[in-house]
Amino acid sequence: MGRAMPVEPQSAPAVATLYERVGGSPFFEALVDRFYAGVDTDPVLRPMYPEDLTASRRHLALFLSQYFGGPPVYGQQRGHPRLRMRHAPFAIATAERDAWLRHMRAAVESSGAPGDAIEEMLRYFQMAANSLLNRLG
Repeated sequence: MGRAMPVEPQSAPAVATLYERVGGSPFFEALVDRFYAGVDTDPVLRPMYPEDLTASRRHLALFLSQYFGGPPVYGQQRGHPRLRMRHAPFAIATAERDAWLRHMRAAVESSGAPGDAIEEMLRYFQMAANSLLNRLG
């Protein structure tokens, strides 16, 4: 009888993160630019943001990059996201949530991302926006 050949386990192919599938940081920077173009002219949302949106843009792009599988730069620079705590000072009712989602949906849907990535992002944004509601109405 012959010797058994050692069998090495086959490692499963690595599954690309959404961050990798959409092209990394440049994708999220462009997404955030489109999103804030809408926010900048929105009468419901604009008063909630500082006059200069530069830091807001940067923070959101870093957060989304990290959340969707990119490097942990947001966490290294800003710590745990603590979304509810960071948004607690703002009155967020359905009007604010819906306005935010409208601009984010438009930015995502015009991004050129693959359909499965769009669906994954929109599911996350819907869940996150709902979790930040802190006022009735």
